[in-house]
Parts: sequence; C-alpha cells; structure tokens
Amino acid sequence: MSSLLKIDDLVVEHRTPGRPVVRAVAGASLEVRAGEVVGLVGESGCGKSTLARAVVGLNRAASGSISFEGTPVTPLGLRRRTMTGVQMVFQDPYASLNPRRRVGDQIADGLRVAGDATSSPADLLERVGLPREFASRHPHEFSGGQRQRIAIARALAARPRLLIGDEPISALDASAQSQVATLMRDLAVSSGAGLLFISHDLSVVRLIADRIAVMYLGRIVEVGDTAEVWAEPRHPYTQALLGAIPKPDGMGVLPAELPGDVPDPADPPQGCRFHPRCPLVMDVCRVKEPEFGPVACWLHEPS
Repeated sequence: MSSLLKIDDLVVEHRTPGRPVVRAVAGASLEVRAGEVVGLVGESGCGKSTLARAVVGLNRAASGSISFEGTPVTPLGLRRRTMTGVQMVFQDPYASLNPRRRVGDQIADGLRVAGDATSSPADLLERVGLPREFASRHPHEFSGGQRQRIAIARALAARPRLLIGDEPISALDASAQSQVATLMRDLAVSSGAGLLFISHDLSVVRLIADRIAVMYLGRIVEVGDTAEVWAEPRHPYTQALLGAIPKPDGMGVLPAELPGDVPDPADPPQGCRFHPRCPLVMDVCRVKEPEFGPVACWLHEPS
C-alpha cells in the first residue's frame, strides 16, 4: 500500500508569554497508508489531539515534517486546494457543526469544494445511515450519535483520501460508540482512503484498526499490527494500557506499579519519558532517551 500520510520527527510547541514552552508533540513519527486504519492511543495529555490538529494544519509544526501524498502540509490559511483531501471529524459534533445552518447546507459545502455535481446532501446522509429528509433540519434536532454521523457525512462530502477522527466517539453513549467507529472504518476503507483514528477506547481500536500506535508524553513509543500488539505488547506502557481495559469480571485497572499521571510536558523527565512510572526501569532509562523503532524502549534495543 502506498503512503498517504507521513509524519517524521514532528515537534509541536505551545508558547504562552511568561510560561515555559510546552512541547506537546516531541519528535513523533508515524505513517498511514491508503486503505489502512491506524489507531492512535494513549492517556489524556499525551499529545494525540495536538498531532491530529497539526496534520490538518490547525497547529503549526516547530520542526519535523508532515506530508500528504508527498506534498508538505501547510498551516491553515496557507492551504492549497489539494489539501482538502485531508478531512477531520472532531470530538464534539455539536461544537463542530454550525447551529444556525441546516445540516444539508453544511454538507453541501463539502460537495462544492470537491466539485461534485452528481451527489446531494441527502445521498451523503443516506450513506452514513440517516434518513434523507434529515437534510432540512438543524443540528440541535439530533442526538449525539446522529450529529456525529452528520459530521462524518460532511467530511466525506469533500471526497477525502485521508480521514482523521479526533476522539470521535468519546462524547457518545456506549451503544453508539462501536457503531460510529465501525462506520468510519467501512466508509474510509471502501473508498480506498486512509483513517487515523484517535481514541481512549482500546477495545474499539482493536475492533477497527489494522495497526496501533501508542503515544506517551509527545512521543510514539510502540507501533505494530493490531493483533501482534494485542497478543504481545512490548513496551511497558502498552502493557499497562492493555492491562487497564475493564474486564467482564470487573477487573482491569492501572496496576500499582504504574503510579501517578502523565508528567508535565513543559518539564519532561530526563531520559526515557516513561521511566518515573515504569516498573522495569533501568539505569540507562534515567539518563538517555531510547531511539524510536517499532518499540522505543531500552529493553528492546538491538544492542
């Protein structure tokens, strides 16, 4: 499969006068191929959404590179028409939809951008499992799950070759989460597009993703095929995340060996960023950051 999105050593910084620089993404590298679903997971505050917003040009890269189909991604406002091939579905569909405009009119914006004179907003609504007559209604008339389907229809209207979901199911009830996630996967893959799906719900990511990327404090610490990562997680942080998934018997919590929260990205620890919480920490972890491979951990360095 050809590469659609290529992120290489990306750094994104947030600067506030009088306060330390926050390096929200600190040298992350990732790739999404055509027809592939990549799940990006990690705790809150690890930089997942910042990375996604950089991919669509909402956050400016301090260093590193992002390319889409070989073309460098430019900040929003300098966007070339070719970059409409990247579309994003946000976490809160009510905030991302204009409450004063009918949903059909909002979907029609994407059709105009794509130059699609053969499809209609009603066609897109039908494609995401909603009645055609919903096109004449306003966003407040729908449930959260229906609004997210409308947001997906609006993104699809631009005929994207890369779809990004930034926590698109976290605001939905449990019954709608897997439905919306599966819908995004099916729609992206059926059109040959790629999907970068960001979520806290590892169970849903396991259901839809071909590969999983695990992010911690601005860095990608493990990447691999979903089945392989699930069967044999290699990074201690990945092991802890999978161990925290709730089980039918009520088990599934962060183990005692993984205390505390994600450190402040404005003052990251020296060496491996995970070492203050790692149950397998070694001396080298405290002084030198491991280079990224499939697993960024000194336990798995070739030497």
